[in-house]
Amino acid sequence: MARRNNRRRQKLPQDPVEVLIESLSHDGRGIARIDGKIVFIDGALAGETIKFLYTKKHSKFDEAKTIEVVANASSDRVEAQCQHFGVCGGCSLMHMSPEAQLATKQNTLEEHLTHFGSLEPGKWLEPLRGPLWGYRRKARLGVKYVPKKERVLVGFREKGTPYLAVLEQCEVLDQRVGTRLAELGEMIAKLDAHNRIAQIEVAMDDEHVALVFRNLDPLSEQDTHALIAYGQENDLWIYLQSGGPDTVTAIWPENPQLSYAPEEGLKLDFEPNDFTQVNAGINLKMIERTMELLEISPDDRILDLFCGLGNFTLPLAKRVTEVVGVEGDEALVRHAKDNARKNDLANATFEQADLTKTELKDYPWAKAGFNKILLDPPRSGAFEVLHQLAALGAERIVYVSCNPATLARDAGELVNKHGYTLVSAGIMDMFPHTTHVESIALFVKK
Repeated sequence: MARRNNRRRQKLPQDPVEVLIESLSHDGRGIARIDGKIVFIDGALAGETIKFLYTKKHSKFDEAKTIEVVANASSDRVEAQCQHFGVCGGCSLMHMSPEAQLATKQNTLEEHLTHFGSLEPGKWLEPLRGPLWGYRRKARLGVKYVPKKERVLVGFREKGTPYLAVLEQCEVLDQRVGTRLAELGEMIAKLDAHNRIAQIEVAMDDEHVALVFRNLDPLSEQDTHALIAYGQENDLWIYLQSGGPDTVTAIWPENPQLSYAPEEGLKLDFEPNDFTQVNAGINLKMIERTMELLEISPDDRILDLFCGLGNFTLPLAKRVTEVVGVEGDEALVRHAKDNARKNDLANATFEQADLTKTELKDYPWAKAGFNKILLDPPRSGAFEVLHQLAALGAERIVYVSCNPATLARDAGELVNKHGYTLVSAGIMDMFPHTTHVESIALFVKK
């Protein structure tokens, strides 16, 4: 045992190594080979000759970071527009042009469909694009008092470590909060509870910013007043969270309400800890594309699985005979029902069900079947429910995915076992400057 631990603690080589980058990995790192062993290198692009330093060594591969581009700098390389790039672990593609980022994500989707599903769509959809900077309206910021630095850090973890990076601002976070990271740290440092605030949940709509402070202990009256004063001075809504999600409580102003419009004439209320899409601009385009792919008609009866608080369900309800949204999270179902009522959409029904275990055909609302289905599952995908979709009579399925690997797996299942054709697919740039791949696919019954 002691010998194994000593091997783990062996020192990394300290001298820079020069190498040619052969290609890019799905997570945006350069791939090179040293003595036959693969090295994944942060900050490198295909075709470049670079110098790197090792950051981690493993039995089958190593990891490293670029310190210099020696020759053949890629035409895709750009100057990162963030002073913290390379230190903060939040973004990994800022050294790559926006067009190259899209091409990389497209290639990731293509390779996953080929590898996991042996599939290629009949048509590739044009990528959906939006703002490149200040696009994030949802985030979870870490908070940590660091005695050695004599300051409170607010932001994201360092690349490859569990520690918070020292950040002044974030370029991809909506600037109503993105420019305040250092300021938030300075404000928290003055609180009695400066070492008992664990995180800040950020949620925004067009007009308002909500900050949920996770307080590990009850706050003093003085600290509570200080947070309220900070919110009032900066037009920020302030919440506390002493435990689980159900403990989120607004302390200023009274009864605040976040909301957004998925389309003109609709308003969806949400709470700061509800799941909503982080990129408002891409969300609007995604809803529009979903409607187009479903080929909506007034006679449709549509099933919306993993429906959340009605992001797709309620826009659909304005256009079809009936839509049923199914979601596992009780709070989201409750909020979705409230949103349907507030928008006078009686033809939208919401049900709570664990879709990994539920037989949909057993529910009364499923007896009449559905001619079209929308899926928007979590990263784990929708594998457990796929066998039921054809039985419900769905002639058309649109699948919105945040994980190309599970989309490809599920696509293979729909095509090879359940009689569907993959008609079209494409990416949506929900998270610019990261390797996150959001995509959408259309399946039609043969």
